[in-house]
Amino acid sequence: MLSSIKAEFRGRFARSKLGALWMILNPLAQATIFAIVLSEVLAAKLPHIDNKSAYAIYLMAGTAAWGLFAEILNRCTTVFIEYGNTLKKIAFPRLCLPLIVAGSALLNHFLLLLAITVVFFFLGQTPNAAWLCLPLGMLLIAFLAFGLGIILGLLNVFSRDVGQVMGIVMQLWFWLTPVVYTFDSLPARFQWILKLNPMTLFVKIYQDALLRGLFPTWADLLTPMCIAFVLFLFSFFIFRRASADLVDAL
Repeated sequence: MLSSIKAEFRGRFARSKLGALWMILNPLAQATIFAIVLSEVLAAKLPHIDNKSAYAIYLMAGTAAWGLFAEILNRCTTVFIEYGNTLKKIAFPRLCLPLIVAGSALLNHFLLLLAITVVFFFLGQTPNAAWLCLPLGMLLIAFLAFGLGIILGLLNVFSRDVGQVMGIVMQLWFWLTPVVYTFDSLPARFQWILKLNPMTLFVKIYQDALLRGLFPTWADLLTPMCIAFVLFLFSFFIFRRASADLVDAL
């Protein structure tokens, strides 16, 4: 499995001179642009934090967490179609495909966090004990994205409209997650929508740890953790039921 993840990771950048650096540079560039436009041009600041770089750190932390979720979910949604010819020709455990792409996404995410750490040093933000919570955030995000991605990936095989709709859904989901803005900045009458979104608290793990040095509140994480684990386990059940018809539908 590890060799397959390594091969898949390398294969994505086989003809690129910068290779995996593009997967790091793209989200860093996006976060930098947002930070410059919102914090410097529009003078956006985080409440109760007297640090000029706070918003940039907050944004990079949220973008990193969301990027992991989006990559796993999007790739799992299309992985069976992408490897359709392979599934028809070679007999192997089909669940290996989403596991491989999820492992590749986690490896890329780890490299991104290393790059972000270097940027944080330049911004005057040094590591603290709360950063040890990041693996927990990675795990919960991966479980949620993998479980949902498997279900949508199977549906996408039988109805290709699912893949098209997900492009719109992911854009809406991003703006319903406090990545660019803070939870408290939203009017109180709309905050209940964010509370229904499990990614709100998963992204908050990154933002609190990287910016504020705070550990997550376990009571708040209980519900989104349950959602992530239930979806993860349910995806295996659905996959077993649909696996027999998967190749025929391709």
